[in-house]
Amino acid sequence: MYKDFKLYITHKAYVLAPTTGSNLSVHRETGELELTETIPAAAEQENTLNVYGLMGFIKLWAGDYMLIITKREKIGTIHNKTIYRVAGFQILPLASNLSNLNETQRAEEQNFVNLLETHLKNNTFYYSYDYDLTQSVQRQNQFGPDMVSAPLYKRADERFFWNRFVSSKLIDAKFDVSDFILPVMQGFVEINNCQINNKNFSWGLITRRSRHRPGARYFSRGIDAEGHVSNFVETEQLVLYDGPSSKTQLVEGKIELSYVQTRGSIPVYWTQVINLKYTPRLWIGENRKSLAAARAHFDEQIRIYGPQILVNLINKKGYELPMGQAYARTVEQLNDPRIYYTHFDFHSECSKMRWHRIQLLVDQLKDKLVEQGYTYIDSTEKTPVIKKTQTSVVRSNCMDCLDRTNVVQSTLARWVLTEQLRQVGILEPNQKVEDQESFMNSYRNTWADNADGVSCVYSGTGALKTDFTRTGQRTKAGALQDLSNSIVRYVKNNFLDGTRQDSFDLFLGRYKLGNDAAAKTHNLFEDHKPLRVRVVPYILIFALFMLLLNIVRPGYSGFKSVSSYLLLLLFWISVLISGVRFALQHGDQFVQWPCLVKLPPTDDIAAVSEFTEKGTMSPPEFSKEQL
Repeated sequence: MYKDFKLYITHKAYVLAPTTGSNLSVHRETGELELTETIPAAAEQENTLNVYGLMGFIKLWAGDYMLIITKREKIGTIHNKTIYRVAGFQILPLASNLSNLNETQRAEEQNFVNLLETHLKNNTFYYSYDYDLTQSVQRQNQFGPDMVSAPLYKRADERFFWNRFVSSKLIDAKFDVSDFILPVMQGFVEINNCQINNKNFSWGLITRRSRHRPGARYFSRGIDAEGHVSNFVETEQLVLYDGPSSKTQLVEGKIELSYVQTRGSIPVYWTQVINLKYTPRLWIGENRKSLAAARAHFDEQIRIYGPQILVNLINKKGYELPMGQAYARTVEQLNDPRIYYTHFDFHSECSKMRWHRIQLLVDQLKDKLVEQGYTYIDSTEKTPVIKKTQTSVVRSNCMDCLDRTNVVQSTLARWVLTEQLRQVGILEPNQKVEDQESFMNSYRNTWADNADGVSCVYSGTGALKTDFTRTGQRTKAGALQDLSNSIVRYVKNNFLDGTRQDSFDLFLGRYKLGNDAAAKTHNLFEDHKPLRVRVVPYILIFALFMLLLNIVRPGYSGFKSVSSYLLLLLFWISVLISGVRFALQHGDQFVQWPCLVKLPPTDDIAAVSEFTEKGTMSPPEFSKEQL
């Protein structure tokens, strides 16, 4: 795998030249790839760039665009193999100009490029040139000889190979360009050097987000027909240790300890339709279809991870009750002995800041955790020995699989970590991880950063409840921060997430452009809302401005009598109230919807019902086209 290049830009080609090996030339007029041994003459070079990776190519109306990594940040090392975060990128068009596109096409082309920039800026990407970040330690050690010697992209887990679609031009090339194909993972990585009882080791988290069923919070919920669920995340807790005889700070990782957990949306057909209300309407799909999709989901999960320990953290009453009932019913109907289901009402059990009661869940699962084990690989001798394997996985969820889920995952991982460190002699038999104050500071902050990393991509803000994850206590300051995040989430989910969803759909290949650019006369991104809808925000802003102006400067209106002044204030207040009422009554027309892939499939939505706390049903107020 080439680790860095010089990119030579000429009028006719982009030439990626590694330090050693053949150069990759991309012809700008045709988009064809070619391996060459020469670099362009100095007179032909328009510019040169230092490049640290080629993310791939994406085809828009003007032709292909090349996505390159121009900055990188070192995160840490695993087995002396460096892990990087993408810190900078560029999107380079192969076409020299857009003269072959009409005005509408050019406007749409710019929107597409903006979406790509949004996606690359707002998401966190990690990669390594020689370590497979997409595969857990256990899976890597189960590879056969052929897979071990295969190029990195062929070993990568396709679920977490985030740039798989944009790499297809390279993967499908007629000749071998595998040294240029760099698998990039979206998620979170942190590796820390730690010390307990004067023993040095490395500890870290690797969180991998699935590229299947991607998207923003309210536009990606539940499951699809292939069994892919929204916001599916695999988190691996990793310990690297060289044994008690090693005193150096640099840990090679002769002993590897790994523990994997997963999270993902409740695997039934469901959604929440945004309509400006803080709590959107909850819709649950037909049970028969949910059952078939859930079977496909768990068949894949069991094939990859083994038996499933399902931990459902949603409320057992109120708004979330129907989701818990649907999930439990689906699991019961699957009737699979490899699936263990438990429902822990997080908010009820831990209400009034009694967060120590999470231990009740740990105690309930303790036998399952002991039975499932963890990965333990000893390479202190010449031949690595797999001493333990993890035989099952805990799959946690709440409604968003963000806040409550991360708190519980960090708690379960801490219990397992105590067992692991005792096994290799870092901890004494009577010691616990939580008693190691210095280490726990790093542990809590890393899990809280992990929560924020996963949450920002899905909900648009950092996670809630991270004050408990960081400090071990629930605080009033943390509750205020959660309130702030909740308000920001509301604004983003209703008014900004349509664009964010489009960026997912474009980058990951869920939306692909047609071939006939000449026939393009309608801009996908044009606002087609009725005039009465488009003017309401301006009316509200103007009315609020006038109300505040007349309150701050009572003499501005020119009215001398108090009654006239009060009537004026009441007028602007009535305009505000009328505007807000109109917006709430037509909420679905004021939110920002995705433009590229319409959501959701109408055949699924036509079959769903809305549930209230009492179990009654009411007819939908949205047409199929609106949904």
